[in-house]
Amino acid sequence: MQGKRVLLIVGGGISAYKNLELVRRLKERGVSVRTILTKGGAEFVTPLSLSVLSEGKVFTDLFDLKDEAEIGHIRLSREAELIVVAPTTADLLAKMAHGLADDLATAVLLATDKRVLVAPAMNVRMWQHVATRRNVARLREDGIAFVGPNEGEMACGEYGPGRMAEPGEIIDAIATLLGARAVPLAGRRVLITSGPTQEPIDPVRYIANRSSGKQGHALARAAAALGAGVTLVSGPVAIADPEGVHVVKVETAHEMLAAVLDALPADIAICAAAVADWRAADEAIHKLKKQNQGGETILKLAQNPDILATVAGLGANRPRLVIGFAAETENLIANATAKHRAKGADWMVANDVWPGTGAMGGDHTQVHLVTPAGVEDWPPMSKYEMAARLLARASEALQTLRSAAE
Repeated sequence: MQGKRVLLIVGGGISAYKNLELVRRLKERGVSVRTILTKGGAEFVTPLSLSVLSEGKVFTDLFDLKDEAEIGHIRLSREAELIVVAPTTADLLAKMAHGLADDLATAVLLATDKRVLVAPAMNVRMWQHVATRRNVARLREDGIAFVGPNEGEMACGEYGPGRMAEPGEIIDAIATLLGARAVPLAGRRVLITSGPTQEPIDPVRYIANRSSGKQGHALARAAAALGAGVTLVSGPVAIADPEGVHVVKVETAHEMLAAVLDALPADIAICAAAVADWRAADEAIHKLKKQNQGGETILKLAQNPDILATVAGLGANRPRLVIGFAAETENLIANATAKHRAKGADWMVANDVWPGTGAMGGDHTQVHLVTPAGVEDWPPMSKYEMAARLLARASEALQTLRSAAE
């Protein structure tokens, strides 16, 4: 993205602090960044911090005598190649949708003839409100690009969609819109499994686990950002489907296996789903009743099919790169290394899911990559950053395999 010009509008929300990291990383990539700080945004970040990181003036006032003598809002709207609004509050979305221009930020947005990327951030109820949904639909029709929002815990303590996308995700979206993003997986097919499975005991009960699907869905977004055609086979999750991805929804391990086999052939298969190891040996037709108060009930279990081992063991239809996940609570590296050998996968991603880590259901993770060359210890990072890093490595591995074959 060397030499590209971006205008960043900082909205008023707690996630405005993420823009400091965003500006820093854009500058590292050679992007020229100019910033507009809204009145609300100035409650969370200072003009000085943005100025130091962007190496330029921070614009705040529509009626600045010097700037507007040069028709500053028109100049700002035209000199950038892309305008990014982060965080985009419900108020900003509403003003954009209705063409209001009562401050510098909205005047620039109304005057621009360039692409606009918004990164929404707000309370989950505000995001789901019918007025916001209507505004989002109108903006999409107008050609406004969106990145996020993500699912997670809010500053207010509620949980759901409404968290601003991470800086890495925003940078990927910027690069795509500027035509500056490498798409090394263009023409490749990537198959990813995500989430838990639910194994029925009777019509109202089932066996499952605490997987949220966040890691698998992040992998799907990262693969799509690299240009791949992505099929995501997902168990029951409460998060939104990634954009630009073909999603197949299943419930049980048997359904997931069938969907995975139907999605082949693929160049890369990443089995990130937390598939239940067992199912009820005999699913009851009706709800099971307690026989004796306080007495024991025996539930017979049967093993589920091993999806990773099945895919890794395929013949001509085997993906060239098969990656598995090992979620462990003890002896992490030893168990992941043993699983790597036993399953026949090319790589194994080991992650510690002991409750104290917050990895299961959380937004961040720390993993270890097990390959035939050894074990790599990766630092803590967001699940999307981990996904982007893994897919970048997978792309390089595919290129190496292709070169070796030629």
